[in-house]
Amino acid sequence: MIIPVVVSGGVGSRLWPASRQSHPKPFLPVENGKSLLLNTFVRAASLPDVTDIVTITARDSSFKTIAEYEKLDAAHIASHLILEPMGRDTAAAAAAATVYVEMNFGRDAVILFLAADHLIRDTAAFSKAVTAAKTLAERDRVVTFGIEPNRPETGYGYLEVDKDNVIRFVEKPDSKTAAAYLDAGSFLWNSGMFCFRAGAMLDAMDRHCPDVLRAARKAIEKGIRQDIGSRTAETTLDAAAFADAPKISIDYAVMEKIANLSVVRADIGWSDVGTWSSLSECYTPDDKGNTAIGDTALVDASNCFVSSQGRLVSLVGVNDLAVIDTRDATLVVDKARSQDVKVLFEKLRDAGHEAHASFPTGHRPWGSYTILDEGAGYKVKRIEVKPGGCLSLQSHKHRSEHWTVVQGVAHVVNGDEQLVLNPNESTYIECGNIHRMENRGTEPMTLIEVQTGSYLGEDDIVRYEDIYGRS
Repeated sequence: MIIPVVVSGGVGSRLWPASRQSHPKPFLPVENGKSLLLNTFVRAASLPDVTDIVTITARDSSFKTIAEYEKLDAAHIASHLILEPMGRDTAAAAAAATVYVEMNFGRDAVILFLAADHLIRDTAAFSKAVTAAKTLAERDRVVTFGIEPNRPETGYGYLEVDKDNVIRFVEKPDSKTAAAYLDAGSFLWNSGMFCFRAGAMLDAMDRHCPDVLRAARKAIEKGIRQDIGSRTAETTLDAAAFADAPKISIDYAVMEKIANLSVVRADIGWSDVGTWSSLSECYTPDDKGNTAIGDTALVDASNCFVSSQGRLVSLVGVNDLAVIDTRDATLVVDKARSQDVKVLFEKLRDAGHEAHASFPTGHRPWGSYTILDEGAGYKVKRIEVKPGGCLSLQSHKHRSEHWTVVQGVAHVVNGDEQLVLNPNESTYIECGNIHRMENRGTEPMTLIEVQTGSYLGEDDIVRYEDIYGRS
């Protein structure tokens, strides 16, 4: 039995402004229109004899993950979600997933540990590499997948190898060292993908990072499990237990310390899609090397990657640029400096700029909202509630709200009143009133919300009931 474990985390700060804390890199689409996460799930589901896939992700990303997977017709796959209350790096994620697999499938189950935000073009070669890794894992080897380097890349970690064995892990090098690695021929890129028997990994963790394993096991055992439909099981890790796990990567905690580490050379068309330069390589350019997505116009430009999410973006007489335009932010970067977008992201984060964390459009289990306008003491939103969607029964301490329905029918609780609002009908919700809205129809429901008050942050909310378990 082989159980793919998809690790879906990390902001993807070098892909700002398209990737943010509230909408991280795994949810970004690539050339085929599917997100990186969905491509990873499809790739795992297509492997021989796979019937169960485990995804470990942030608790706040669960509904988006489920929505992605629901786009597939994959009735033969049982989906298992493990939800992290906070990020504790890849060692804790691997420990929690491995404990879960042991509990549900046994110590002899072989785990294929995959990052949700990588791209692999050659799925046949990937399947062949997984088969080779599985054979080694069944002999109690821990297996990593090494990628043959084709350039002196400074954005990847490296593996120094001797035939099929890993001698050591090497951190991201400078350009001179990366060129020397390329010339040496004994270094591979570290893909971050692994294959191992559950029991072998648990034994290794018990020896090399017992505190990580202890916290993860307790978090699983005390976690809350629920079934979502007939094919999805969701386990929310116990927050107090998981918080005790040291924040350390699986490479540092385990892989660099074990003696039974093998490598499978994987010529699979792999990319970690870590920068705008590498993402641009996932698309087929025009005859001038340009890739243009959305409403764009280019004149005398070459080797540029341009993405617009709304406005017309035009380039004239420039080369080798990545230009990314979202509703609230625009990035222009020399493609050769794509790695440095992370520095810009950190600068925005340290300054407390909202654009590092979220978009004007926020996604929720019930639908989405988009901030249309805001100023001192007011905020205007468009709220879209999907069929069957229901906001929590809630109140606010610092703001009042005025709701006007523009599409569909809203079933509203406003204090002691229960209302049915049709298009062009409205209700005023005084500060402190307990309220909720629900879409009982079969089409999306849209309303305009005008907030007024002394504080309009998203955290001004007290939940009393919630069908999504957030109260």
